[in-house]
Amino acid sequence: MSRILTGIKSTGIPHIGNVLGVMLPIIDIVNNSLEKVFILIADLHSLTKINNIKNIKDNTYKIAAAWLACGLNIDKAILYRQSDITQITELFWYLNCFLPYQRLKLSHSFKNMKNSKKNINIGLFTYPILMAADILLFETKRVFVGKDQLQHIEITRKIAKKINNKIKKIFVIPEAKMKKNSMSIPGIDGSKMSKSKNNTINIFSSKKEIKKQIMNIHTNNNKISSYEELNNDIIYNIYKLLANKAEIFHFEKQILFEKEFGYEKAKIELYKYIIFRFSNERKKYKFYLKNKKIISSILNKGAEEAKKIANITMIKIKDAFNFKN
Repeated sequence: MSRILTGIKSTGIPHIGNVLGVMLPIIDIVNNSLEKVFILIADLHSLTKINNIKNIKDNTYKIAAAWLACGLNIDKAILYRQSDITQITELFWYLNCFLPYQRLKLSHSFKNMKNSKKNINIGLFTYPILMAADILLFETKRVFVGKDQLQHIEITRKIAKKINNKIKKIFVIPEAKMKKNSMSIPGIDGSKMSKSKNNTINIFSSKKEIKKQIMNIHTNNNKISSYEELNNDIIYNIYKLLANKAEIFHFEKQILFEKEFGYEKAKIELYKYIIFRFSNERKKYKFYLKNKKIISSILNKGAEEAKKIANITMIKIKDAFNFKN
């Protein structure tokens, strides 16, 4: 059995990078997979930032609403809250005992925070091990992640192999998968789009907020005059991730050859296209947030399905560790 898993932290409205880089590719996989796909809303992971606590429940609804609005088929996917599966935190403890402290210090998530001289809690330090528990509990073979999560998959593989070799062959060794021809979705400042950088375009926000975000895209005062300059332009690079070939070609001609078509008009065109492109998803998103009982029902059903599979794994683990009579 080749199970597939992915997840998004419950830290607010999903931005266009989440939708293009994770949600739509995974939904395509769900529609074409014979196996159910596990999709977790990582609310436990979001606790690494304490100021997220008061918004966790609301953010969970927003993430779930976005998945559903984008067309997730819940008959072929298991959508669940991480915190509903207590077996994750139980497995987390077992895994903690099999990775050296010095190895965990080398993880990028820890080093980046350490270098920024921010307060670091133990949750952030052990974040990769909680992620390993998310994956190994469901005997996941393929894990869809961004490039910044690849090291965490390697840590997961290392722990799983160590336990398999030292105790008993329990775990499936997962493989990291990325979208074909994947690329970082540029944020409004040109770096990778991320909530932590406050450089996102949130397609499920109000039209006013989306327009404000797009109008804040970093540009210079010079008109683009070559394809080389065009390929380095943030507005163009976001647009071409959304549009078809004919639409991209038309946009290129406007930027390069229409004298009055400067950055402001290019931003307005991008704004109009995003509203048009995601009009149906935005309507569905609003519907689900107005009907949270539907979301709760879906998440509870997903949790029940996930728990059944998690219990089977935990029986194997407890047996291997001699915790059973």
